[in-house]
Amino acid sequence: MTTLQIPTAPIFQPLLVPSRYKGAHGGRGSAKSHYFAESLIEQSIMVPGLRAVCVREVQRALKESVKRLVEDKIEKFKVGSQFEIMGDSIRTPGNGIILFQGMQDHTAESIKSLEGFDIAYIEEAQTITDRSLEMLRPTIRGSQRMRDRGRVSEIWASWNPRNSSDPIDKFLRGAHPPKDSIVVESNWRDNPWFPEELVDEREFDLIQNPQRYGHIWEGEYEPQAIGAIWTRDVIERNRKEKAPDMGRILIGVDPPTESNENSDRCGLVAAGLGTDGRGYVLQDESKKATPEEWGRAAVAMYDLHDADAIVAEVNQGGDMVRSVIHTIRPGLKVIKVRAKRGKHIRAEPVSALYALNRISHVGNFPEMERQMCLITPDGYQGNDSPDNLDSLVYVFLELFNKMTRKVNTDQTRPVRATNQYRPHDGLNHR
Repeated sequence: MTTLQIPTAPIFQPLLVPSRYKGAHGGRGSAKSHYFAESLIEQSIMVPGLRAVCVREVQRALKESVKRLVEDKIEKFKVGSQFEIMGDSIRTPGNGIILFQGMQDHTAESIKSLEGFDIAYIEEAQTITDRSLEMLRPTIRGSQRMRDRGRVSEIWASWNPRNSSDPIDKFLRGAHPPKDSIVVESNWRDNPWFPEELVDEREFDLIQNPQRYGHIWEGEYEPQAIGAIWTRDVIERNRKEKAPDMGRILIGVDPPTESNENSDRCGLVAAGLGTDGRGYVLQDESKKATPEEWGRAAVAMYDLHDADAIVAEVNQGGDMVRSVIHTIRPGLKVIKVRAKRGKHIRAEPVSALYALNRISHVGNFPEMERQMCLITPDGYQGNDSPDNLDSLVYVFLELFNKMTRKVNTDQTRPVRATNQYRPHDGLNHR
């Protein structure tokens, strides 16, 4: 019999003993995902018939999952004859299985399909919600094959911390973590096999991106600029998992000034007013794109949310935005806004609404929230362009028009003729 030998970095050795909860947090290049992928292979061979599921909060496609990494480990350790790679799963020895799923796709009923599973691995666990944790924990209850070996079912998690208020951080690193839990911190220096390619990347960020370096490479919480007009506590306090019935909905577009590989992102944000009178951020699809690409994305968001109009910043492009949108959808309503003041001045009325608990994020929007926490009275403190945030600000300045602007008697605020809005339960959020 051939013995499978898997080298383990010293930092992960505490995780080798059985425990109900196992966690590894830290920055890039720390091999967290590699350790857990290798552990899946090891446990699948040691426990024939093992059932495991790899989950993340949102999984739009299998390529976003850890499946490719697990397949690479099977090939590396030359155990392919014991596994069968399927389209959406991996068959393991003894007719076991490894599944790959998004928690946001589950309901209280559908999660029951995972009862009897022995291991759940939460990847990118910094995005997992309280709802998902509450559903997953009692569901992963193990099987007789594990109990026969004196083992309990296990829930694993790896993550790069964003904030101490993230559900996984509160659960495993808070004041009262579960008694049967083992958590380690792993960063690049703890990885004996730290890739040569990442050496240069890390050193580059140390010099060129010092504000973000600690989070990216050292596993520190996301930076918040001193004096930032948004705080992560305010954002987290008002976060929701589901929007109420919606009233007016707008799509914000902040177009880049150029269209090439060096251009900024196009800000693409959907937000609206609920029937409760509060603001809700529904979607952030900001990305680098050509005018045709961001135009089609904006129209698609408009259709998805049954929106009332598109709000577009026109300082740089003039009527370009309206032309792009109307080429794709003639007649679609476009509200043009012209930025006359600095970013932080425009943003302050909107940040005040957040402080008054008037606006909630439906889901997680990491890039937008990072930008929000880098805006201070002295301006934007990031090294990039806050395109996601600009789109958000334009939308809420329009939605809360009377609260954030002086009344202009020459303009008539657009209103909706009916109030037959549909809730957007089917939307996946980042």
